Amino acid sequence: MAASIALPRIIRVGGGSVDDIGEVVAGLGLTRPLVVTDRFLVGTGAVDRMVARLEAAGLHPAVFAETVPDPTTASLEAGVVAVTEHKADCVIGFGGGSPMDTAKALGLLALQGGSMSDYKAPRNNTGPALPVIAVPTTAGSGSEATQFTVISDSDTDEKMLCPGLAFLPVAAIVDYRLTVTMPPRLTADTGVDALTHAIEAYVSRKANQFSDSLALVAIGTIGRVLRRVYANGQDLEAREQMMLAATQAGIAFSNSSVALVHGMSRPIGAHFHVAHGLSNAMLFPAVTEFSVGAAEARYADCARALGATTAGASDATASADLVAALAELCRDVEVPTPKSYGIDKRTWEERIPIMAEQALASGSPNNNPRIPTSDEIRELYGRIYG
Repeated sequence: MAASIALPRIIRVGGGSVDDIGEVVAGLGLTRPLVVTDRFLVGTGAVDRMVARLEAAGLHPAVFAETVPDPTTASLEAGVVAVTEHKADCVIGFGGGSPMDTAKALGLLALQGGSMSDYKAPRNNTGPALPVIAVPTTAGSGSEATQFTVISDSDTDEKMLCPGLAFLPVAAIVDYRLTVTMPPRLTADTGVDALTHAIEAYVSRKANQFSDSLALVAIGTIGRVLRRVYANGQDLEAREQMMLAATQAGIAFSNSSVALVHGMSRPIGAHFHVAHGLSNAMLFPAVTEFSVGAAEARYADCARALGATTAGASDATASADLVAALAELCRDVEVPTPKSYGIDKRTWEERIPIMAEQALASGSPNNNPRIPTSDEIRELYGRIYG
């Protein structure tokens, strides 16, 4: 069966590539970009530098800097106004996963209206939408190359997966220099997020040869450099490799899927305001252990790519080694449990039924090698609390 592959039309990769932002936008025939970003990047001067590059290319940019971590339907309202008032013909998502996801949502809402709850899975959104140019400043979400956005419903606390080509950026600029100032915690959380993307893309029931090749390369790179860049954020070689691996992992899962880790992760973020990469990391070892028996050979391939097993190890041994290696990695980069993160046990347990319901409703668990029941998801939530 043929795989359907979708990629950004333009991807600029490498140190200094952000300097090309004006050329890229102008080359697409666009003139009025709205830069969608956050207050932190405004404060660093990075947004002013981007605006200057756009203006130097003869463009007419404006800035919307009110994005929030884990964007919500409420947080999008002012952004829709900004798009309309500027008469924007494109949006530039500049930042981590949250500004890029916000930009994707604004691009669609600007032309179609309504609420993002109208566009959540299983609906497949094909447009129309304003073109999105994505410029990531973290090495993890892969959103610069994916046909998804994730928005939380402000009324229900549901973290909604919204899929479709309408959300695929037309261009991505992947400049590792933008990640050099990331603190260790953010480096770790986004790095484990990228590894989760790569492994879930490879073991997904929707995996294909195209996504497999990128996923395995990304797994290998992350295995070699994540600890390095966590220990020393000024390790430029590791930063560059990590940035490329995050984009490769994003392309991989966009063209296969994510699975149970992500399905269970989104409700944690929505209910407890845990960053997406961190909630993935909290779940990753336990969910992998739950799943390995249903796709031993695939998980064994991941172990070998990660460098987590010995030469000649059987698939059974290698897949078990992968589970141990993921637990060790999470310890090495100091991933907390929900308990040590400060989440109240009673509140956690009260929310487990609704989190399990929302995880299943997202559809992601159905892509897992072992498709869980609601009771099994509840048990996994209970197990990881700490």
